[in-house]
This record gives sequence, structure tokens and C-alpha cells, in this order.
Amino acid sequence: METLNQAFLFNPRNAYQNYNAAANGSDRVLHTYMGTLLPSFGNVTYSTSGELSPLLKDPDLRAIGIGTRVFLAGAEGYVAWEGTQNTLNREVTPDGGDYRAGATLSLIGDLKKMDPRYLRAAAFTGYGPTLYVGIGIPIPVLDEDMMEKLSVPNSKLYAKISDYSVQSRSRPFLGWVTYADLRSGKVTLNNGVSASSAPLSSLLMAREIAALLREKIKGGGFLLQKPVQSLPDNPFKTLNAL
Repeated sequence: METLNQAFLFNPRNAYQNYNAAANGSDRVLHTYMGTLLPSFGNVTYSTSGELSPLLKDPDLRAIGIGTRVFLAGAEGYVAWEGTQNTLNREVTPDGGDYRAGATLSLIGDLKKMDPRYLRAAAFTGYGPTLYVGIGIPIPVLDEDMMEKLSVPNSKLYAKISDYSVQSRSRPFLGWVTYADLRSGKVTLNNGVSASSAPLSSLLMAREIAALLREKIKGGGFLLQKPVQSLPDNPFKTLNAL
């Protein structure tokens, strides 16, 4: 790294707002980018940190847009553009709340200043290589509406469970579940099956990054940056990845 004049990370899809939880209704084990899925709905995996997920806590993206300064793998980074698959979908949750699912971010930052603790290579069995990227985004409390959204707990934040054994653009819907349910380690699908649940992202690291970013802001070592432009509201529906 020291022999390079510049080294930067440009990652075109980060901080997926509310990715579907995954299950497997087939009779065989599946190796996917959502981890290993056991047959006959044997487990459920998910990869969103619930009440610590920035795009869930600022669902209208009022404080997050092009130019927003972020914590990116231990260094300062910036929102460069909308992320791939970005779309601002809205639905009504079972309790009448607001469900948001599809916002993503393209981020860029100085790789030479990043910390390996927050940027790690990984490999998913039977699927391939991937990258764990630690991201933190400060959200200023602009008004009462922003405070209301920031205060929504895991018990009021919903995700959808999909059947990943079906390789199509529209996987079967297996039910709504809250992040409190997912965090409990056991969820019930709409077919009555009870399945164990486990995260692919680390709540421990999410808390660590949030605390570290908070201290940097309090100490004046990280300044908030107002977006120079809002992210586009893409009217097209996201296609489920195969």
C-alpha cells in the first residue's frame, strides 16, 4: 500500500436500506450470497442492522444524499451517487406503519486511511468472495418528524422473508417479520413453520462504529456535511438478484 500514490475504494452498493430476509423452501441445501440456507425452511438469514441501519432511520433520505460525509471502514468517505438497485419503494406494514426497502448508496473513500478492522475479505461457502464494509452515517435531528423516525425501535421495523429456492425476479413471499423477531433467534413464517434466524452483519460492529463516530463528532474530528443533491427517486421496481 505504501508504494502507491493513491488507493481508493469505490463501492457501488452499500448500506442497503432493508434487504429481504432469506429462507429455503427446497429439499436441498442452498449456498447463496445470503449464506447457507437449510432445506425445508430450516433457517432464516438477514443482513440489515435494524434500528442501527442509517437508511431505515432516515427513510426519506432528508440528511443523506450526494456529498454526505460518512464513516467508511475507519476513514472519511462520501456518498458519490445512488447505489446500484437503488429504488425508493414504499408499502404499508402489518401494523399500518411505513415500510421502506430499496435505497442504496455508492460510497468512495481513501483506502490508505482505512482500518482493516472495518474492511475485511470474506468467502461464502459454495458461493464466492465478498467484502465486509463497516459504515457509519451521522443523522442530525432536524425536527420532530426526524426525531420520530430516528426513535422507531426494532419492534416496529419490518422486513420481508423470501424463498430463495425460487430463481426468479419475484420470489415467493413468506411473511412479514420485525427486527426484534429476527434478533430473538426464532421467527415464524406465514406457512406456520418456525425457523431459526441469524444475521450476516455484525450488531457488535454496528454499535462499535456508532459509538466511535459519535466520539469523533463530539471531539470535532468528524464534521457533518449537508448533501449537495438529493438521491433520485427511481420509479422502477428492484429486480431480485438470482
